[in-house]
Amino acid sequence: MNLRPVFYIVGLFLIFLGAAMALPAAVDLAADNPDWRTFAVSGVITVFMGGTLMLGFRSGAGSVARREAFVLTALSWVVLCAFAALPLRFAGLGLSYADAYFEAMSGLTTTGSTVMTGLDGAPPGILLWRGLLQGLGGVGIIVMAVAVLPFLRVGGMQLFQAESSDRSEKALPSPVQIARGIGLAYLILMLGTAAAYGLAGMNTLEAIVHAMSSISTGGFSTSDSSIGHFDSAAIEWIAIVAMLLGSLPFVLYVRALASAGGELFRDSQVQVFLAIVIAFTAVLAVWLNATEPIAPTDAIRISLFNVASIISTTGYANVDYVLWGPFFSAAIIVLTFIGGCTGSTAGAIKVFRLQIVWMTMRAQILHLVHPHAVYPMRFAGRPVSAEVAAAVTAFCFAYVLTAAALTLGLCFVGLDLVTAFSGAATALGNVGPGLGSIIGPAGNFASLPDAAKWMLSAGMLLGRLELFTVLLMVVPRFWRA
Repeated sequence: MNLRPVFYIVGLFLIFLGAAMALPAAVDLAADNPDWRTFAVSGVITVFMGGTLMLGFRSGAGSVARREAFVLTALSWVVLCAFAALPLRFAGLGLSYADAYFEAMSGLTTTGSTVMTGLDGAPPGILLWRGLLQGLGGVGIIVMAVAVLPFLRVGGMQLFQAESSDRSEKALPSPVQIARGIGLAYLILMLGTAAAYGLAGMNTLEAIVHAMSSISTGGFSTSDSSIGHFDSAAIEWIAIVAMLLGSLPFVLYVRALASAGGELFRDSQVQVFLAIVIAFTAVLAVWLNATEPIAPTDAIRISLFNVASIISTTGYANVDYVLWGPFFSAAIIVLTFIGGCTGSTAGAIKVFRLQIVWMTMRAQILHLVHPHAVYPMRFAGRPVSAEVAAAVTAFCFAYVLTAAALTLGLCFVGLDLVTAFSGAATALGNVGPGLGSIIGPAGNFASLPDAAKWMLSAGMLLGRLELFTVLLMVVPRFWRA
C-alpha cells in the first residue's frame, strides 16, 4: 500500500483548513476579542503541519488506488477534526481537548451535537468557526457521496457509480463541471438562505451561521435555545425549507440548473423522502392538536419543523418535544434512523437503502407465493443487482448492530438507557439532539463523561463515513492484501 499520496492530500486539506481559520480571526480582531490570537496561532500550526506533509510526501503524489482511498477517507476526517479542535480548546471557553474534539467532529460531520453552553454570549469568531466547520463539512460530504463512496462500493453506493460516469444521462459532461455545479448550487442555497434569515430578523452573523448549518443540515446555532431563541414563525418556515433542500441530492440541483427541467421531483428517492415527511407531519400534527392546547396551524408548523429537523439530520430545536409524551419521542427516534437522500448533506441510513430493503422484502414475500417466478428490482429506472441488494442489507444490519454496541458502551460508562440509546442513534445518524433531560432538545452533551464523548465522536465518524469505510481499517487482511 502506497500511503504517500494519502499524506500529501491530507496535508493539502490541512492547509485549506488552516487558511479558513483566518476568517474567525479577522472577525474577532474586528470585535476586539483576544481570541483572534488563538485562531491565528492555530491557523499557523495547521498550515505548517499541512505544508510539512505536502513537502515530505510530494515525491509520491499521484493517483490514489482503491485501498488507499479507504485510508484517505477515514484519515482525513480524523486529522482535520484534531486540528479544527485547536481554537476551540485554547479560546478560553474552558473546554477540555475531549470536548473540543467532540465539537469539531460534530461540526465537520454536520451532526450538531454540542458540549458548549452560553452560546448567546460567545465570541463572534467561535460562533463563525462552528458554522464554517459545518459549511465545509457539508461540501466534503457531498463530494464524498458523489465521487468517493460509489468508487469504494460502500453500503450499496455502487448503485450510483453508473449514474456518475454515464455521460448520456448527465446534464453536464465532465466530473469537474459536476463538482463546480455542486459547489455553485451549494453556494446559491447558502446565500439565499442567509438573505432570507436576515430579512426575517437575524443579524448578519446569525444569518450566516444559520445558513451554513441549515444547508449543511448541521444544526449548530448561535444560541443555547437554537431556533427557538428567535420565537419567530417566519424564521422557522425558512429553516424548514432550507433543511429540506439540504436533504435532497445535489446532483439533481446541478441537472435542474443545466436543463431547467423538473428532474428533482421526478426522482423516486425524492418522492419517497417527501412522502415520509408529509406522512409524519400529518400524523404528529393531528396528534398534537388532539392532545395539546395548540392551534391547528401551529401544530402543523411545529410538527413539520421537527420532522424536517430530524429526518434531515439537522437537529434544530424550537420546542422541547420530550415533554409531549412517548409517542412524539418515538416518532423522532424513527426519523433519526431514516435520514435524507443520498448525495445530500443528510446522514442516517438514507431513503434509497430503505427503498431497496423494501423491494428485497417484497420480492422475498412474493417468492413464497410463486417460488419459480422472477421479480426484478429497479431503482430510478436502473436494475438493482444482487450485489447491491446484499450490500444494502449488510449495511442496515451493521448500522443496527453498531447502534446496539454503542448503546452498551455508553451504558457501561454510566449513562441511563434512554440517554445511551438516543445518544448512539443521534451520533450514528449525525442528527444532533437525543432524548431525555440530559441530551434532549433542551439539553446538551457537556455533562457526559469524557469516555462517552470519545465514543460518540467515533459514532459520528462511523455514521458519516458509512460504517464500512472505517470498520475496514480494523481488519488485518485489509492491510496485508
